[in-house]
Amino acid sequence: MRPSLRGWVVAAGLAMLPVSALALKPGDVAPTFRGLDSNGGFQRLAEYRGNFVVLEWTNRDCPYTRKHYESGNMERLQREWTAKGVVWLTVISSAPGKQGYATAAVENAYLKKMHASPTAVIFDPSGTIGRMYDAKTTPDMFVIDPQGKLIYEGAIDDRPTPDPASLQGATNYVSAALQEAMKGEPVKTPVTRPYGCSVKYGD
Repeated sequence: MRPSLRGWVVAAGLAMLPVSALALKPGDVAPTFRGLDSNGGFQRLAEYRGNFVVLEWTNRDCPYTRKHYESGNMERLQREWTAKGVVWLTVISSAPGKQGYATAAVENAYLKKMHASPTAVIFDPSGTIGRMYDAKTTPDMFVIDPQGKLIYEGAIDDRPTPDPASLQGATNYVSAALQEAMKGEPVKTPVTRPYGCSVKYGD
């Protein structure tokens, strides 16, 4: 069940949620799901047990998402971590007719243009997966450990702005969580406030 909207801060397309209102929390077992990917197959989270998994909520028309893709930052992260055995699942929860909604042809063309390389892109037009994780923004990031437990959720980094120049010197929370967890260390910052455009769920 989704938490109350009380405590939301929404301004100029930027949505931020107080950490205390999160439905999931680090240490919880990540909700399992099955979703159609952009190549016509199905992705099942349960199949990736034993691997670290990153879930990335995206909306190619959101300026905050564009910051990370047009700068090459998101693509670099995808290449870096999938090369180390991490499963990277990009999720599109935009409903039909909403900003960021895409067909397989449109999304695959975008991936090719951006030289993006997630493990798969999952379509979630009903918002079922997004609501399961209570994804709030694009981007909104989740990291799951090999035992299937959530170890990080929130912002991609500490610069809540659409300005690509902000990437210089930014702390990337996703990379930090993966680096620490792979060393067998506790994740120092397991929860942050996500920033970006609100996920464009259907009514």
